[in-house]
This record gives sequence, structure tokens and C-alpha cells, in this order.
Amino acid sequence: MSSRAHDWLTPQWPAPAWVRACITTRAGGVSVAPYDSFNLAEHVEDDPVAVAKNRERLLSQLGCRPAWLQQVHGVAVAQADSDALAEADASWTATPGIACTVLTADCLPVLFCDRAGSRVAAAHAGWRGLAGGVLESTLDALDIAADDTLVWLGPAIGPQAFEVGFEVREAFVANDPQAASAFVPSVNDGRCMADIYQLARLRLAARGITAVYGGGFCTVNDPRFYSYRRAAQTGRFASLIWLADR
Repeated sequence: MSSRAHDWLTPQWPAPAWVRACITTRAGGVSVAPYDSFNLAEHVEDDPVAVAKNRERLLSQLGCRPAWLQQVHGVAVAQADSDALAEADASWTATPGIACTVLTADCLPVLFCDRAGSRVAAAHAGWRGLAGGVLESTLDALDIAADDTLVWLGPAIGPQAFEVGFEVREAFVANDPQAASAFVPSVNDGRCMADIYQLARLRLAARGITAVYGGGFCTVNDPRFYSYRRAAQTGRFASLIWLADR
């Protein structure tokens, strides 16, 4: 990668060396405020020319092809090998050189691989997708044993910033009573604070997956990242995972 990549995050997890992953930041692009500067999303009313230049820079720095998605806060999972823009919130691949890619700005990006390094996936998990089962759908598409699955939780809104209505709490508790532990009352009546990282870990644990890494970020309070809660008119950063040639 070029020197610009020093601004990116690299997951700390025991994935094989040929499983590559990174999370971009706001730095290093050409977009102007309020999208400054490395916005990679086409749907946020940024200058299309600037977004195209940012994506070109990403492509040149990665050395692989990002597989973009049309994200809709659902649970559909696409195979990343196609050049078509899929309407889905997760993708997977076993083909080297193709990066499963999701765009976020407070929602939870989740990266997956197997211990053998034969396939990878990325999922976009807002609360609706998380409650609806996007992580489970991604695991079904990967079709690997729970003991062989590694998961990394990327930068998302932190539990001190994620205020939601009680209908969000009920959407999770209806599926798993243990999810109640991920919510605490807010200072505002009728609201509560949610821990999206804990909610994701509970969903994964229910599928027997305990090798879960990452978490602990807060996009709202960390200026390296875009945050929709912090500024509704903003860009999106990318979380990518791919297989390199061995």
C-alpha cells in the first residue's frame, strides 16, 4: 500500500497472513466539506467526480477490486465475484483479489474469515439489519463451522452515544432476552442507550462463535471517522476484507 494507507486501521486478529483487511478514515481524499475528505459513498450528495477520484485512490492503494454494494439496511448477502452492483448489506468471496466492502458512518461493519483463510465476508449492521439477522445470513452464506470462524467488529457508534427508543430494545429482546443487558435507561424519558458491540457479540455467540475481536470504537466521538449522528450531511468510510494471492 502507499504511504496514505498509514491513516487506515488494520484489524488485530489471528487471521492468516493472506487475509487482508483495512478500514479507511476521513483523511487523504479530495472531497470538500462536509464530506472532507476521503468520502467513498456515491449516495450522500457529494460531488460524483470527487467520489470517483477517492475510489480510484482506494483502488490504487489496495491492489485489489472493491466489491461495492447498494446497502438498504437489510439482511441480503451477495457473492462479491460479480461486477454487478448488488442490493445487499453483506458480501462474501473465496476469490483472491476481490474485496468485500461495506460503507458506514455509525453502523457496525463486521468482517469475517475462516481460520484456514479460504473465504472472507463483510457485513453492514445497523440496528435494523442486526436485529433482522444480517450477521446470521452472512454466516449462512460463508458456510463454515463456528469453531473455524473469526470475526472482527469495526468502528461504530459507541454505547455512550447510541440513544434509541424502547422499540429498538424490544426488537432485540423479542429474539433473545439476554439482549436486555445491552441497554440502559437514558436520561431522556422513553429512551435508552444501546451497546451495538454487545448486541453483535450476543448474536454471534448464539451461533456458537466466540472468536470475536475489535469493538471499543465510537465513530461519534472519534473525528477520524464519518458519523451520521454527529453530522447528518456527511460521507462514509469503508471496511474491506480480501484474500491475497499466496
